[in-house]
Amino acid sequence: MSTAVGTRDFLLPDLGEGLSEAEIVEWRVAVGDVVTVDQSVVEVETAKAVVDVPCPYAGRVVALHGAAGEVRPVGQPLITIAPLDDAPDPHATYREEERAGSGNVLIGYGTGHGGTGRRRRRPRLALAAEPGTPASADSASGAAAVTGSPVPAGSPTLAGPAPAGSSAPSGTAASGDRMGDPARTGGPSAAPLVISPIVRRLAKEHGIDLASLRGTGPGGVIRRADLDAAVAAPAPAARLAAVPDAPAAHAELAPAGDCDAVIPLTGIRKVIADKLSRSRREIPEVTIWVDVDATGLLETRAAINAATPETPVSILALLARICLSGLRRYPQLNAHVDTEGQRIVQSAGVHLGIAAQTDRGLVVPVLRDAQRLTTRELAAALAETTAAARAGTLPPARLTGGTFTLNNYGVFGVDGSTPIINHPEAALLGVGRIVDKPWVVDGQLVVRKVTQISLTFDHRVCDGGVAGGFLRHVADCVEQPALLVANV
Repeated sequence: MSTAVGTRDFLLPDLGEGLSEAEIVEWRVAVGDVVTVDQSVVEVETAKAVVDVPCPYAGRVVALHGAAGEVRPVGQPLITIAPLDDAPDPHATYREEERAGSGNVLIGYGTGHGGTGRRRRRPRLALAAEPGTPASADSASGAAAVTGSPVPAGSPTLAGPAPAGSSAPSGTAASGDRMGDPARTGGPSAAPLVISPIVRRLAKEHGIDLASLRGTGPGGVIRRADLDAAVAAPAPAARLAAVPDAPAAHAELAPAGDCDAVIPLTGIRKVIADKLSRSRREIPEVTIWVDVDATGLLETRAAINAATPETPVSILALLARICLSGLRRYPQLNAHVDTEGQRIVQSAGVHLGIAAQTDRGLVVPVLRDAQRLTTRELAAALAETTAAARAGTLPPARLTGGTFTLNNYGVFGVDGSTPIINHPEAALLGVGRIVDKPWVVDGQLVVRKVTQISLTFDHRVCDGGVAGGFLRHVADCVEQPALLVANV
Protein backbone atom coordinates (compact mmCIF):
# COMPACT_ATOMS: atom_id res chain seq x y z
CA MET A 1 0.00 0.00 0.00
CA SER A 2 1.07 3.64 -0.44
CA THR A 3 0.18 6.77 1.47
CA ALA A 4 -0.04 8.98 -1.64
CA VAL A 5 0.04 8.71 -5.39
CA GLY A 6 3.55 7.96 -6.58
CA THR A 7 4.89 7.08 -3.12
CA ARG A 8 5.96 3.62 -2.03
CA ASP A 9 5.86 2.09 1.42
CA PHE A 10 8.79 -0.13 2.38
CA LEU A 11 7.36 -2.77 4.71
CA LEU A 12 9.39 -4.24 7.56
CA PRO A 13 10.79 -7.40 5.93
CA ASP A 14 11.02 -10.90 7.35
CA LEU A 15 14.27 -10.71 9.31
CA GLY A 16 14.67 -14.39 10.02
CA GLU A 17 12.93 -17.61 10.93
CA GLY A 18 10.28 -17.15 13.58
CA LEU A 19 10.78 -13.39 13.95
CA SER A 20 7.50 -11.52 13.72
CA GLU A 21 8.50 -8.07 14.98
CA ALA A 22 11.43 -5.72 15.57
CA GLU A 23 12.10 -2.76 17.84
CA ILE A 24 13.29 0.45 16.23
CA VAL A 25 16.65 1.41 17.76
CA GLU A 26 17.74 4.37 15.63
CA TRP A 27 16.65 5.95 12.37
CA ARG A 28 19.53 6.50 9.94
CA VAL A 29 17.53 9.00 7.89
CA ALA A 30 15.06 11.83 8.49
CA VAL A 31 12.01 13.08 6.62
CA GLY A 32 13.22 15.02 3.57
CA ASP A 33 16.42 13.02 3.14
CA VAL A 34 17.26 11.53 -0.24
CA VAL A 35 18.04 7.82 -0.13
CA THR A 36 19.51 5.42 -2.66
CA VAL A 37 18.69 1.79 -3.34
CA ASP A 38 19.95 -0.52 -0.56
CA GLN A 39 20.90 2.39 1.69
CA SER A 40 20.56 1.56 5.39
CA VAL A 41 17.64 3.58 6.73
CA VAL A 42 17.06 2.21 10.24
CA GLU A 43 18.70 0.10 12.92
CA VAL A 44 16.33 -2.39 14.54
CA GLU A 45 16.66 -4.91 17.32
CA THR A 46 15.01 -8.26 16.77
CA ALA A 47 14.68 -11.20 19.08
CA LYS A 48 18.09 -12.31 17.89
CA ALA A 49 20.29 -9.39 16.91
CA VAL A 50 20.65 -5.69 16.17
CA VAL A 51 20.63 -5.21 12.40
CA ASP A 52 20.66 -2.41 9.84
CA VAL A 53 17.74 -2.54 7.40
CA PRO A 54 18.40 -1.38 3.81
CA CYS A 55 15.65 0.21 1.73
CA PRO A 56 15.00 -1.25 -1.75
CA TYR A 57 13.67 2.08 -3.09
CA ALA A 58 15.38 5.32 -4.11
CA GLY A 59 13.81 8.73 -3.61
CA ARG A 60 12.94 11.22 -0.88
CA VAL A 61 11.78 10.18 2.58
CA VAL A 62 8.28 11.51 3.25
CA ALA A 63 7.34 9.51 6.36
CA LEU A 64 8.92 7.37 9.06
CA HIS A 65 6.52 4.87 10.57
CA GLY A 66 7.48 4.28 14.18
CA ALA A 67 9.59 5.99 16.83
CA ALA A 68 12.77 4.77 18.48
CA GLY A 69 11.78 2.20 21.07
CA GLU A 70 8.58 1.24 19.24
CA VAL A 71 8.00 -2.36 18.20
CA ARG A 72 6.88 -2.80 14.59
CA PRO A 73 5.40 -6.05 13.24
CA VAL A 74 6.79 -7.67 10.12
CA GLY A 75 4.83 -6.65 7.03
CA GLN A 76 3.80 -3.23 8.34
CA PRO A 77 5.02 0.08 6.80
CA LEU A 78 8.45 1.16 7.95
CA ILE A 79 9.27 4.12 5.72
CA THR A 80 7.53 5.92 2.84
CA ILE A 81 9.56 7.01 -0.19
CA ALA A 82 8.50 9.41 -2.95
CA PRO A 83 10.18 9.78 -6.36
CA LEU A 84 12.55 12.74 -6.51
CA ASP A 85 10.60 14.42 -9.30
CA ASP A 86 7.27 14.10 -7.48
CA ALA A 87 8.05 14.32 -3.77
CA PRO A 88 5.62 16.24 -1.55
CA ASP A 89 7.06 18.89 0.72
CA PRO A 90 7.56 17.21 4.10
CA HIS A 91 7.44 20.62 5.83
CA ALA A 92 4.02 21.28 4.30
CA THR A 93 2.84 17.93 5.61
CA TYR A 94 4.13 18.87 9.04
CA ARG A 95 2.38 22.23 9.06
CA GLU A 96 -0.89 20.77 7.82
CA GLU A 97 -0.92 18.11 10.51
CA GLU A 98 -0.02 20.56 13.25
CA ARG A 99 -2.83 22.94 12.24
CA ALA A 100 -5.25 20.02 12.32
CA GLY A 101 -4.16 19.21 15.86
CA SER A 102 -3.40 15.57 15.01
CA GLY A 103 -0.20 15.46 17.04
CA ASN A 104 1.44 13.34 14.32
CA VAL A 105 4.56 15.45 13.93
CA LEU A 106 7.19 14.00 11.64
CA ILE A 107 10.57 13.57 13.27
CA GLY A 108 13.42 15.49 11.66
CA TYR A 109 16.80 16.85 12.63
CA GLY A 110 17.31 19.47 9.93
CA THR A 111 18.67 17.80 6.84
CA GLY A 112 18.85 21.02 4.86
CA HIS A 113 15.99 20.02 2.56
CA GLY A 114 13.48 22.71 3.30
CA GLY A 115 12.72 26.27 4.31
CA THR A 116 12.59 28.04 7.61
CA GLY A 117 9.06 27.23 8.69
CA ARG A 118 8.19 26.14 12.20
CA ARG A 119 11.04 24.35 13.87
CA ARG A 120 10.23 20.68 14.36
CA ARG A 121 10.36 19.66 17.99
CA ARG A 122 13.28 17.39 18.63
CA PRO A 123 13.00 14.34 20.87
CA ARG A 124 14.84 15.04 24.11
CA LEU A 125 15.75 12.90 27.05
CA ALA A 126 14.25 13.99 30.37
CA LEU A 127 17.07 15.51 32.38
CA ALA A 128 17.32 14.68 36.05
CA ALA A 129 16.11 17.61 38.12
CA GLU A 130 17.34 18.87 41.45
CA PRO A 131 15.18 17.65 44.36
CA GLY A 132 12.22 19.97 44.77
CA THR A 133 12.66 21.63 41.40
CA PRO A 134 9.35 21.75 39.48
CA ALA A 135 9.27 20.18 36.07
CA SER A 136 9.49 22.56 33.12
CA ALA A 137 6.17 23.36 31.51
CA ASP A 138 7.71 22.37 28.20
CA SER A 139 8.17 18.82 29.44
CA ALA A 140 4.43 18.48 29.88
CA SER A 141 3.32 20.01 26.61
CA GLY A 142 4.99 19.65 23.22
CA ALA A 143 6.17 16.19 22.20
CA ALA A 144 7.87 14.77 19.12
CA ALA A 145 6.25 11.78 17.46
CA VAL A 146 6.29 9.85 14.23
CA THR A 147 3.54 9.13 11.72
CA GLY A 148 1.07 6.77 13.32
CA SER A 149 2.74 7.09 16.75
CA PRO A 150 1.62 10.23 18.62
CA VAL A 151 3.23 10.80 22.00
CA PRO A 152 0.67 11.54 24.73
CA ALA A 153 0.78 14.96 26.33
CA GLY A 154 2.92 14.90 29.41
CA SER A 155 5.09 12.05 28.19
CA PRO A 156 8.63 12.49 29.59
CA THR A 157 10.19 9.99 27.24
CA LEU A 158 10.96 12.34 24.36
CA ALA A 159 10.28 15.74 25.87
CA GLY A 160 12.75 17.75 27.91
CA PRO A 161 13.04 21.09 29.70
CA ALA A 162 13.09 24.20 27.59
CA PRO A 163 16.49 25.87 27.20
CA ALA A 164 17.16 28.37 29.97
CA GLY A 165 16.35 31.89 28.97
CA SER A 166 14.10 30.90 26.10
CA SER A 167 11.32 33.40 25.58
CA ALA A 168 9.45 31.53 22.88
CA PRO A 169 6.23 29.94 24.07
CA SER A 170 5.87 26.17 24.04
CA GLY A 171 5.33 24.76 20.58
CA THR A 172 6.57 27.89 18.74
CA ALA A 173 9.89 29.11 17.44
CA ALA A 174 11.03 32.19 15.57
CA SER A 175 11.82 31.84 11.91
CA GLY A 176 15.43 30.93 11.31
CA ASP A 177 16.10 30.04 14.97
CA ARG A 178 18.12 26.93 14.20
CA MET A 179 21.45 28.66 14.54
CA GLY A 180 20.55 29.83 18.02
CA ASP A 181 19.17 26.50 19.21
CA PRO A 182 21.24 25.42 22.25
CA ALA A 183 20.70 21.80 21.27
CA ARG A 184 22.63 22.57 18.09
CA THR A 185 25.19 25.03 19.29
CA GLY A 186 26.11 23.08 22.38
CA GLY A 187 25.07 25.83 24.77
CA PRO A 188 25.28 25.16 28.49
CA SER A 189 21.55 24.61 28.83
CA ALA A 190 21.17 22.27 25.87
CA ALA A 191 19.09 19.16 26.40
CA PRO A 192 20.74 16.04 24.95
CA LEU A 193 19.31 14.61 21.75
CA VAL A 194 18.75 10.89 22.24
CA ILE A 195 16.39 8.71 20.24
CA SER A 196 17.82 5.28 21.06
CA PRO A 197 16.34 3.51 24.09
CA ILE A 198 19.51 1.43 24.28
CA VAL A 199 21.61 4.57 24.71
CA ARG A 200 19.29 5.83 27.44
CA ARG A 201 19.36 2.51 29.25
CA LEU A 202 23.15 2.14 29.06
CA ALA A 203 23.65 5.74 30.18
CA LYS A 204 21.54 5.04 33.23
CA GLU A 205 23.37 1.81 33.99
CA HIS A 206 26.78 3.51 33.78
CA GLY A 207 25.71 6.73 35.50
CA ILE A 208 26.57 8.83 32.46
CA ASP A 209 25.22 12.40 32.26
CA LEU A 210 23.94 12.55 28.70
CA ALA A 211 23.93 16.35 28.81
CA SER A 212 27.72 16.21 29.08
CA LEU A 213 28.14 14.28 25.82
CA ARG A 214 28.54 15.72 22.35
CA GLY A 215 26.54 13.69 19.85
CA THR A 216 28.07 12.75 16.51
CA GLY A 217 24.79 11.67 14.91
CA PRO A 218 22.57 13.74 12.61
CA GLY A 219 21.71 17.05 14.25
CA GLY A 220 23.87 16.24 17.27
CA VAL A 221 22.04 13.04 18.20
CA ILE A 222 23.93 11.05 20.83
CA ARG A 223 24.71 7.62 19.45
CA ARG A 224 25.89 4.46 21.15
CA ALA A 225 29.46 5.05 19.98
CA ASP A 226 29.45 8.39 21.82
CA LEU A 227 28.27 6.68 24.99
CA ASP A 228 30.82 3.87 24.65
CA ALA A 229 33.57 6.46 24.39
CA ALA A 230 32.31 8.16 27.55
CA VAL A 231 32.20 4.86 29.43
CA ALA A 232 35.77 4.09 28.40
CA ALA A 233 36.98 7.52 29.55
CA PRO A 234 38.02 8.13 33.19
CA ALA A 235 34.92 8.53 35.35
CA PRO A 236 34.22 12.02 36.75
CA ALA A 237 33.70 12.54 40.46
CA ALA A 238 29.92 12.61 40.11
CA ARG A 239 27.48 11.92 37.30
CA LEU A 240 23.90 13.00 36.79
CA ALA A 241 21.46 10.10 36.67
CA ALA A 242 19.23 10.10 33.58
CA VAL A 243 15.75 8.74 34.11
CA PRO A 244 14.26 8.30 30.62
CA ASP A 245 11.08 6.48 31.60
CA ALA A 246 10.04 8.40 34.75
CA PRO A 247 8.34 11.82 35.08
CA ALA A 248 10.88 14.64 35.17
CA ALA A 249 9.46 15.84 38.49
CA HIS A 250 10.49 12.56 40.08
CA ALA A 251 13.98 12.55 38.60
CA GLU A 252 16.74 13.42 41.00
CA LEU A 253 20.41 12.94 41.67
CA ALA A 254 20.89 9.26 42.46
CA PRO A 255 23.20 8.71 45.45
CA ALA A 256 25.37 5.64 44.99
CA GLY A 257 23.74 2.60 46.52
CA ASP A 258 20.53 4.39 47.58
CA CYS A 259 18.40 3.56 44.56
CA ASP A 260 17.22 0.30 43.05
CA ALA A 261 18.52 -0.41 39.56
CA VAL A 262 15.59 -0.78 37.17
CA ILE A 263 16.52 -2.52 33.92
CA PRO A 264 13.76 -2.74 31.30
CA LEU A 265 13.14 -6.29 30.10
CA THR A 266 13.31 -5.48 26.40
CA GLY A 267 15.02 -6.59 23.23
CA ILE A 268 17.18 -9.69 23.42
CA ARG A 269 16.95 -9.86 27.22
CA LYS A 270 13.16 -10.11 26.97
CA VAL A 271 13.37 -12.78 24.27
CA ILE A 272 15.79 -14.82 26.36
CA ALA A 273 13.43 -14.59 29.33
CA ASP A 274 10.38 -15.54 27.26
CA LYS A 275 12.10 -18.44 25.51
CA LEU A 276 13.58 -19.95 28.67
CA SER A 277 10.29 -19.58 30.50
CA ARG A 278 8.50 -21.31 27.65
CA SER A 279 11.08 -24.10 27.68
CA ARG A 280 10.52 -24.69 31.40
CA ARG A 281 6.74 -24.63 30.95
CA GLU A 282 6.57 -27.01 27.99
CA ILE A 283 9.55 -29.34 28.18
CA PRO A 284 9.82 -32.04 30.87
CA GLU A 285 13.58 -31.91 31.02
CA VAL A 286 15.98 -34.25 32.77
CA THR A 287 19.71 -33.72 33.35
CA ILE A 288 22.25 -36.52 33.70
CA TRP A 289 26.00 -36.13 34.03
CA VAL A 290 29.28 -37.98 34.31
CA ASP A 291 32.91 -37.13 35.16
CA VAL A 292 35.37 -38.00 32.41
CA ASP A 293 39.13 -38.10 31.98
CA ALA A 294 39.88 -35.60 29.20
CA THR A 295 43.64 -36.17 29.19
CA GLY A 296 43.48 -38.17 25.94
CA LEU A 297 41.38 -35.49 24.26
CA LEU A 298 43.88 -32.77 25.16
CA GLU A 299 46.76 -34.92 23.90
CA THR A 300 44.93 -35.57 20.63
CA ARG A 301 44.32 -31.86 20.12
CA ALA A 302 47.99 -31.08 20.82
CA ALA A 303 49.10 -33.70 18.27
CA ILE A 304 46.76 -32.36 15.58
CA ASN A 305 47.87 -28.76 16.10
CA ALA A 306 51.56 -29.70 16.19
CA ALA A 307 51.18 -31.36 12.78
CA THR A 308 49.33 -28.44 11.18
CA PRO A 309 49.74 -25.31 13.33
CA GLU A 310 48.42 -23.08 10.55
CA THR A 311 44.90 -24.52 11.00
CA PRO A 312 44.50 -25.17 14.74
CA VAL A 313 41.64 -27.23 16.11
CA SER A 314 39.95 -26.23 19.35
CA ILE A 315 38.67 -28.47 22.13
CA LEU A 316 35.17 -27.19 21.32
CA ALA A 317 35.56 -28.39 17.73
CA LEU A 318 36.56 -31.86 18.94
CA LEU A 319 33.58 -31.93 21.31
CA ALA A 320 31.32 -30.88 18.44
CA ARG A 321 32.70 -33.73 16.35
CA ILE A 322 32.01 -36.15 19.22
CA CYS A 323 28.44 -34.84 19.56
CA LEU A 324 27.85 -35.36 15.84
CA SER A 325 29.08 -38.93 16.18
CA GLY A 326 26.69 -39.49 19.09
CA LEU A 327 23.73 -38.00 17.24
CA ARG A 328 24.37 -40.31 14.30
CA ARG A 329 24.03 -43.22 16.72
CA TYR A 330 21.15 -41.71 18.71
CA PRO A 331 19.11 -39.56 16.27
CA GLN A 332 16.22 -39.40 18.76
CA LEU A 333 18.00 -36.47 20.42
CA ASN A 334 18.29 -34.50 17.17
CA ALA A 335 14.60 -33.70 17.20
CA HIS A 336 11.80 -31.52 18.50
CA VAL A 337 8.24 -32.08 19.66
CA ASP A 338 5.49 -30.61 17.49
CA THR A 339 2.89 -29.99 20.18
CA GLU A 340 0.17 -28.86 17.76
CA GLY A 341 0.61 -31.89 15.54
CA GLN A 342 1.19 -34.21 18.51
CA ARG A 343 4.30 -35.71 16.94
CA ILE A 344 8.06 -35.93 17.29
CA VAL A 345 10.06 -34.64 14.33
CA GLN A 346 13.59 -36.00 13.90
CA SER A 347 15.76 -33.68 11.79
CA ALA A 348 17.57 -35.02 8.75
CA GLY A 349 20.57 -32.75 9.33
CA VAL A 350 22.29 -31.62 12.50
CA HIS A 351 21.99 -27.86 12.86
CA LEU A 352 24.41 -27.43 15.74
CA GLY A 353 23.85 -24.52 18.10
CA ILE A 354 26.77 -23.11 20.06
CA ALA A 355 25.85 -21.17 23.20
CA ALA A 356 27.85 -17.93 23.24
CA GLN A 357 27.89 -15.22 25.90
CA THR A 358 27.92 -11.70 24.46
CA ASP A 359 27.63 -8.17 25.80
CA ARG A 360 23.96 -8.21 24.76
CA GLY A 361 23.16 -11.53 26.40
CA LEU A 362 23.28 -15.24 25.66
CA VAL A 363 22.84 -16.12 21.98
CA VAL A 364 23.01 -19.48 20.21
CA PRO A 365 24.41 -19.15 16.67
CA VAL A 366 23.79 -22.18 14.48
CA LEU A 367 26.09 -24.19 12.19
CA ARG A 368 23.73 -25.65 9.63
CA ASP A 369 24.31 -29.23 8.47
CA ALA A 370 27.32 -29.48 10.74
CA GLN A 371 27.55 -33.22 10.04
CA ARG A 372 28.90 -32.36 6.57
CA LEU A 373 31.92 -30.48 7.94
CA THR A 374 35.32 -31.96 8.67
CA THR A 375 36.83 -31.37 12.10
CA ARG A 376 39.03 -28.57 10.75
CA GLU A 377 36.04 -26.99 9.00
CA LEU A 378 34.12 -27.22 12.27
CA ALA A 379 36.94 -25.44 14.08
CA ALA A 380 37.05 -22.63 11.51
CA ALA A 381 33.26 -22.26 11.46
CA LEU A 382 33.08 -22.17 15.25
CA ALA A 383 35.76 -19.49 15.51
CA GLU A 384 34.13 -17.32 12.85
CA THR A 385 30.61 -17.77 14.18
CA THR A 386 31.31 -17.09 17.85
CA ALA A 387 33.40 -14.02 16.97
CA ALA A 388 30.61 -12.64 14.78
CA ALA A 389 28.03 -13.37 17.50
CA ARG A 390 30.01 -11.41 20.09
CA ALA A 391 30.45 -8.56 17.61
CA GLY A 392 26.70 -8.55 16.93
CA THR A 393 27.16 -8.94 13.17
CA LEU A 394 25.38 -12.25 12.64
CA PRO A 395 22.13 -12.01 10.65
CA PRO A 396 19.03 -13.30 12.47
CA ALA A 397 18.84 -16.35 10.19
CA ARG A 398 22.12 -17.57 11.72
CA LEU A 399 20.59 -17.49 15.18
CA THR A 400 17.57 -19.70 14.60
CA GLY A 401 16.73 -23.22 13.50
CA GLY A 402 19.09 -25.23 15.71
CA THR A 403 18.37 -28.90 16.44
CA PHE A 404 20.96 -29.60 19.16
CA THR A 405 23.04 -27.26 21.33
CA LEU A 406 26.57 -27.53 22.72
CA ASN A 407 27.21 -25.37 25.79
CA ASN A 408 30.72 -24.85 27.14
CA TYR A 409 29.90 -23.38 30.55
CA GLY A 410 33.37 -24.37 31.75
CA VAL A 411 34.62 -21.01 30.44
CA PHE A 412 32.95 -19.47 33.51
CA GLY A 413 35.11 -21.57 35.82
CA VAL A 414 32.33 -23.92 36.92
CA ASP A 415 32.30 -27.72 37.01
CA GLY A 416 28.66 -28.49 36.33
CA SER A 417 25.27 -27.09 35.43
CA THR A 418 21.67 -28.08 34.77
CA PRO A 419 21.00 -25.80 31.77
CA ILE A 420 17.61 -25.08 30.27
CA ILE A 421 16.99 -26.59 26.85
CA ASN A 422 17.01 -24.15 23.94
CA HIS A 423 13.35 -24.43 22.92
CA PRO A 424 12.15 -26.20 20.77
CA GLU A 425 15.18 -28.49 20.67
CA ALA A 426 15.20 -31.79 22.53
CA ALA A 427 18.66 -31.88 24.07
CA LEU A 428 21.71 -29.88 25.13
CA LEU A 429 25.19 -31.12 26.01
CA GLY A 430 27.11 -29.09 28.60
CA VAL A 431 30.82 -29.20 29.37
CA GLY A 432 32.46 -27.97 32.57
CA ARG A 433 36.00 -26.74 33.17
CA ILE A 434 38.92 -29.12 32.70
CA VAL A 435 41.02 -29.30 35.86
CA ASP A 436 43.66 -31.52 37.46
CA LYS A 437 42.07 -34.12 39.71
CA PRO A 438 43.10 -37.43 41.27
CA TRP A 439 41.99 -40.30 39.05
CA VAL A 440 42.40 -44.04 39.21
CA VAL A 441 44.13 -45.54 36.16
CA ASP A 442 44.87 -49.27 36.12
CA GLY A 443 44.51 -49.44 39.88
CA GLN A 444 46.88 -46.53 40.47
CA LEU A 445 45.99 -43.07 41.73
CA VAL A 446 47.28 -40.44 39.29
CA VAL A 447 46.60 -36.82 38.40
CA ARG A 448 44.53 -36.45 35.25
CA LYS A 449 42.71 -33.72 33.31
CA VAL A 450 39.11 -34.22 34.40
CA THR A 451 35.88 -32.56 33.30
CA GLN A 452 32.19 -33.08 33.88
CA ILE A 453 29.79 -33.39 30.96
CA SER A 454 26.01 -33.19 31.28
CA LEU A 455 23.10 -33.95 29.02
CA THR A 456 19.79 -32.18 29.48
CA PHE A 457 17.08 -33.85 27.41
CA ASP A 458 13.37 -33.71 26.71
CA HIS A 459 11.89 -36.82 28.31
CA ARG A 460 9.11 -36.80 25.71
CA VAL A 461 11.48 -37.73 22.88
CA CYS A 462 13.32 -40.54 24.63
CA ASP A 463 13.85 -42.38 27.89
CA GLY A 464 16.91 -42.84 30.05
CA GLY A 465 18.32 -45.65 27.93
CA VAL A 466 18.80 -43.47 24.85
CA ALA A 467 19.97 -40.43 26.83
CA GLY A 468 22.39 -42.49 28.91
CA GLY A 469 23.68 -44.28 25.83
CA PHE A 470 24.39 -40.95 24.10
CA LEU A 471 26.15 -39.46 27.12
CA ARG A 472 28.21 -42.59 27.66
CA HIS A 473 29.26 -42.57 23.98
CA VAL A 474 30.37 -38.94 24.33
CA ALA A 475 32.27 -39.74 27.53
CA ASP A 476 34.01 -42.75 25.94
CA CYS A 477 35.11 -40.66 22.95
CA VAL A 478 36.45 -37.92 25.23
CA GLU A 479 38.49 -40.49 27.16
CA GLN A 480 39.51 -42.46 24.06
CA PRO A 481 39.41 -40.18 20.98
CA ALA A 482 40.51 -43.11 18.80
CA LEU A 483 36.94 -44.42 19.10
CA LEU A 484 35.86 -41.61 16.79
CA VAL A 485 37.75 -43.21 13.92
CA ALA A 486 35.33 -46.13 13.94
CA ASN A 487 32.40 -43.80 13.37
CA VAL A 488 33.83 -41.36 10.79
